[in-house]
Parts: sequence; C-alpha cells; structure tokens
Amino acid sequence: MLVTDAQLYVCTDARKGRGDFEDFLDAAFSGGVDIIQLRDKTIEAAEELELLDVLRAVAERHGRLWAVNDRADIALLAGAPVFHVGQKDLSLAAVRRVVDDSVIVGLSTNSPDLVDAAIAHAGAATARLDYFCTGPLWATPTKPGRSAVGLGIVEHAARRTREALDSGRAPLPWFAIGGIDHSNVAEAVQAGASRVVVVRAVTEASDPADAAARLRAELPGLPALPRA
Repeated sequence: MLVTDAQLYVCTDARKGRGDFEDFLDAAFSGGVDIIQLRDKTIEAAEELELLDVLRAVAERHGRLWAVNDRADIALLAGAPVFHVGQKDLSLAAVRRVVDDSVIVGLSTNSPDLVDAAIAHAGAATARLDYFCTGPLWATPTKPGRSAVGLGIVEHAARRTREALDSGRAPLPWFAIGGIDHSNVAEAVQAGASRVVVVRAVTEASDPADAAARLRAELPGLPALPRA
C-alpha cells in the first residue's frame, strides 16, 4: 500500500491491560484502517520489537502499512515501512542516515510555518519527507500539556494542497490529528482534511472494526493526482 492512498491512521499502545493486541490490530485493519502505529512509552526496546513482529504480520496479512514512532534504531531493526518523528526528535537528515531510503517518513507539525517547512522537504535529496501530520486540532489526553491549535491549521494545509494541484504538482500527503473522533471528524473534513489520525476513537471502542468503518465512511475521496 502507498501512503498516498492511506486515509485512516491509528496510533495504539501495547494494550497490556486488555491483552488483545493482535486481535485489536486485526479488527482495526478489517474495519478500514490503513496505517497502525505502535506508540507506547512504557515498554522497553525488546518488548517493542516483539510487538512490532506481531504488527508486521497482521499488517502484511491485510496488505496495509505499519509504523514505528520516535526510535529510528527500532524502526531499522524491525524493518518498519513507516517511521514517524516529532519536531523535537531526530532531524529528517539524521533519520535518512539511519533508515533505508524506501522507508516512508512522517513528521508532526503544529503551526502553519511548520506545515510549510514540511512541504519544502517533500523532494529533498537527503532529508526527504513523505507525509506530515498537523494538529492537535482538539485537546487530547494522549498529548498532555499540548494546546489545541484548532481547525485553522487544517484549512492552511488544505489550501497548500489545492495550490499544488492547481500548479500540476502532486501534494505532500497529510493527516489531521488530535482529539478526532466520531463527534467531530466531520468538522475536520469540512475544514479540508481527507486523512485523519485517531487514537481513542478506535482503541477504546468496544468494536474497533465498526468504529474504524464508521470513521472511514466520513472521509471524502482523495483528489486525483496530476499525471506524471
């Protein structure tokens, strides 16, 4: 699967309290999730690698993508197809010195200026970026102390996407993130998002497959890309 085709991205912890990590992954992918990222600060490297083996197997069974967060060394050892970094993590240039050039690299952004900076890295030779996430749109307990930035940043990213398409260029894929759930995903879409990252809306659902399917149904079709 290509990241340009992905629309629904889920971040999950190791689900230690539930003990259903593999079953959850299978349900989420079955419901229409395109990318699942393991993000759990409470686990050690060895345990993370074991869980990533499970994530890889389930993702490959469904023909979907899976991601590692923060740790480029873990991404390299696990053979992850997607690696995500924050603004205070490794630089894009440093990431590209660690992971293979085929790895899809994503970056978090939380301001219009950072969105523009991310877009500028789309075709960089040594610090290429393949997608970015922008938010948090709403306050979320998964990012304690992080202020919500609101829907204006989605409108800005959507405007930059339209500019690229109008110029005959393929826009850099981006995902809206931060507190998105079934109650507000339509607002994110109305502001211009066609791809979203969610956490609790799927991870805390009694039926993750159904929750994912209902979110996926809210997302519009992706715009046609310019012909090469």
